[in-house]
Formats: sequence, C-alpha cells, structure tokens
Amino acid sequence: MGRVGFTTSLGFPKKLERILRDPHVSLAYHTREHGFASSNAYVLAQGAASVDLRPSPERLAELMRASEPFLGETKRGPVWDWLLREYHQERVFVDVEIERVTVWPDLAARDAMTVTGATWPEAPIEQKPPKNGTGPRVEVPAVARQISGLPHRVLAYRGADGFPVILPVRVTGHDDAGLHLDVPSGLLPPGGRRAGFLAHAFQPQCVGLGMRTLTGWLTVTDEGAIYSPHTSKGLAAPPYKTLLTVSNGLLAKYGLWRARRDGTAARLQHLAAPGPVD
Repeated sequence: MGRVGFTTSLGFPKKLERILRDPHVSLAYHTREHGFASSNAYVLAQGAASVDLRPSPERLAELMRASEPFLGETKRGPVWDWLLREYHQERVFVDVEIERVTVWPDLAARDAMTVTGATWPEAPIEQKPPKNGTGPRVEVPAVARQISGLPHRVLAYRGADGFPVILPVRVTGHDDAGLHLDVPSGLLPPGGRRAGFLAHAFQPQCVGLGMRTLTGWLTVTDEGAIYSPHTSKGLAAPPYKTLLTVSNGLLAKYGLWRARRDGTAARLQHLAAPGPVD
C-alpha cells in the first residue's frame, strides 16, 4: 500500500526498543495547525515498522531539505554546525509499511469511516485488571489542570490484531474515578483495558510546544468511558527559536553520549539485527 515514517533520536531509546520488539505501529494524523494540508479528515495509518539506525548521508540531507518548509531554515555556521551535529547527523528513521489506512471525513472522527487495506478487526477482548487495581494512581484534578491548555487529545489502545487504535477524544469532566471521555460512537471496545492518553499543543515551526502523556486504565460501559490515569509525564519547550535550537542541540549531544555509555546504542543494534529477538 505504501510507506510512511518518522525520525527520532537515540536519546529516546525506550520508544525504539518497543518498536524493535513489536513492530506493530500506528500513526494518527489528527491536527491541521500550521501545516499545508487542506483536508479536515482524520487519518489512521497502521503497519509494520522497521528501524534504520544508520541512515545514509543522502537520506539525512534529504530530511533536512524536507523539514525546512515546516521547521524553518536550518541554522548554519561553525558554532551551529558543531552544536547541531548530533541533532542532524545522528538521526534514526522508522519506516512503516502500511497495511491499513482508515479515514474519517472529520477530525473528530464522528462520521462513517472508510477502510483501505486489511479489514478493520473485531473488538479486542477485555483485559485482566492489574494487581494494584484499576483506579487512578495520580491526582486526577491535577491531571485535568495540566491538560486544560492542551487542545489536541487522543486515546490509544491495542486492537485485536496487535495494531494500536488511536482515536480523538474530548474530556467532559473528572471525578475520583478518572477522566470522563466523549469518544466517537462504536469505536471503543466494551470492558476494561490498558490505554494511553496524549494531550499536546504546538506553535508554528514547533517553536513552543507542550505535551502530557498518561498511561492508565480505560473502562467502557453503556454509561460512558472513564480513563483512570496511573502515570503522568509532561514536557514544555520554550517559545523562542534560538533557545529551542540550542536546547535541541545540547540534548542530542547528551542523549547520544548516554546511549553509547550505557550500552543503549549496542542494544538497539542487536535488536535490529536479523534473526530472533532475545
């Protein structure tokens, strides 16, 4: 059906390790801010991922050319070239061979979906509750405050065929049980299961962004859907391009140094090598 992909860094090894161990990957196209697309469709692409840990110089150069319309002109010069060397030249590419593309005409995914490729699977069975219970393990009011200024929200759960299902959601309220969700009808499986929640916001050229990532337990009944957060992590990038660029360069240098020092780079190479995974 085709291929899509994204790039990341050795500074985020857990994401790469998960992909190498389980290549079922989904990409959701759920915003249209600051881009060039004219469509308001919500698109979910699902497929098998492969990781290019050592991309060619030509591929890295093409990435820089392709990113400038979105992120702005690349800073150059002796100091900038040194500062951004790891950020630009030590990238990792994740390529996804598409098996299914699902399209909803609206970004809220409220209208009928169109599926191309593999048939949309049946609803997954209910999961066994965790030993420590399904209720919230972080302060729900604090989480609600933290995501209040982050307008883009999506929920993800593991589908019956192994591919993550990512859906846009609205938070309609919260109480001691968790966040109350408004989700497109018929797209959440009944019962309880582990699920992830992402809320984020970004400005033009990603100069200034905010993100809050939750893990937790999703409960779906005839009365509605409740998400009980178990962990909560967030980040915020400064809304100043020069400061953001310097931060990216320094973080990339540190991330690469740490990956080499603690064996992460070698471990990822082992996982990416042909043959069975330990």
